[in-house]
Amino acid sequence: MEKPLIVQSDRSVLLEVDNPSYHDARDRISRFAELEKSPEHIHFYRITPLSIWNAASAGMSAEEMVESLREFCRYDLPRNVQKDIEDYVRRYGLVRLVGRGDGMVLASDDPVILVEIEHNPLTRQYLLERLPDGSLAFDPACRGHVKQAMIKIGYPVEDLAGYAKGEHFRIELAREMRNGKPFMLRPYQQESVDVFHAGGSARGGSGVIVLPCGAGKTVVGMGVMAAVKRKTLVLTTSLVAVRQWRQELIDKTEIDPDDIGEYSGEVKNIRPITLSTYQILTYRRAKVDAFLHFGIFKEQDWGLIVYDEVHLLPAPVFRMTAELQATRRLGLTATLIREDEREDEVFSLIGPKKFDVPWKVLEKQGWIAQANCTEVRIAMAEDHRMDYAIADQRRKFRIGSENPQKTPVIHQLLKKHAGKRVLVIGQYLDQLKKVRDALKAPLITGKTRNDERQMLYDAFRTGELSLLLVSKVGNFAVDLPEANVLIQISGTFGSRQEEAQRL
Repeated sequence: MEKPLIVQSDRSVLLEVDNPSYHDARDRISRFAELEKSPEHIHFYRITPLSIWNAASAGMSAEEMVESLREFCRYDLPRNVQKDIEDYVRRYGLVRLVGRGDGMVLASDDPVILVEIEHNPLTRQYLLERLPDGSLAFDPACRGHVKQAMIKIGYPVEDLAGYAKGEHFRIELAREMRNGKPFMLRPYQQESVDVFHAGGSARGGSGVIVLPCGAGKTVVGMGVMAAVKRKTLVLTTSLVAVRQWRQELIDKTEIDPDDIGEYSGEVKNIRPITLSTYQILTYRRAKVDAFLHFGIFKEQDWGLIVYDEVHLLPAPVFRMTAELQATRRLGLTATLIREDEREDEVFSLIGPKKFDVPWKVLEKQGWIAQANCTEVRIAMAEDHRMDYAIADQRRKFRIGSENPQKTPVIHQLLKKHAGKRVLVIGQYLDQLKKVRDALKAPLITGKTRNDERQMLYDAFRTGELSLLLVSKVGNFAVDLPEANVLIQISGTFGSRQEEAQRL
């Protein structure tokens, strides 16, 4: 039997989907390679410095990576790929950031690397002096900027400088939920909390937990809050997500609801646990104006900041986070992929990937539902075929996405899945409005008021509503475990981030 992987000298990896060893090979290489494209028969991965450093930070060795490739590689593994993996793994942690008195230094056992850092223009601007032992002193206020510069020159820093304590606040997880059912962290959730916290040592306290949607990232966040026991700021993508966090905290912790504050466009209550959105933090009246709400970061003695859906972190929050390196930082996400390719910013400013469990592993263990994905191809009517033939590439995609022949197919799918809870999700509002009228079902878009969204989501959860249409607002932090069928009628073609979120 032929093996499923072809590894090329440019560190690209081709994985044959129809091969019997596909699932095993995918689970092994996804720990240290990034999925770039996943067409029907061949999936394309790439091994990058960042993907290797994330794997190394999670405890994977160069030997394990190389052995994983060799086990499933159809042809000989190119020697340069093995050498690259070994070199990049060696670079991780080669430079350490440590506290010394009131200052901070970059230290390394390799004096040549310190000389390189001292003379590189990206890092030189932040350095104060070379100390007698060869280490390089810099202003602690530049801690985040130094880490950003270091990853760009190919030396990801292991940050061992520790954290400010933050204001103490007692947080305990509940033993049973409000419905009377027992509650405790699942084994993988507890493991992710333990890996992040690292017993309270300087090796813990910053990083990203990657779990599939539905695996309980919010629960992991609460577990970390209970381990740290400090005043906490939770940042997320929308007011709906803020309200979901509040419900989960009330349901699964012993926190008094009065100690949970909301900082949004509607309410500005700061409490020991404060929930806010990226949108309110990045609001300003004009592009030249200051961000009105950034003070929330610095005016409070936070012991932990939780970045929910960290792959969506906006650029201004990155800039502020660069100045918050003395505060513990937890990133939660289902995918580290960013469409703006700023994954290295997440690595250097929030922290490396600390824990990652593939979808299929949790599916096999019974923690999340099995996902069966089917593509339905639909012909175009003659008049649309002519429009399509003369359109440019961008317009072609839109014409195909909005093909009206999809509507009768949606009707057929709804008949096939009668009695199920069905979400229909799409990219284009005109298309969604036509489908809404045809199906006579409610539609949630970015313009839907928050109270109306909540009412519709609640009706769907209780079963009062079995069919709901959502625009791309459904891509982000919408907790609807009751849904068991998703019909995707259009999307951002090629967006791996969007596909991961929708799944």
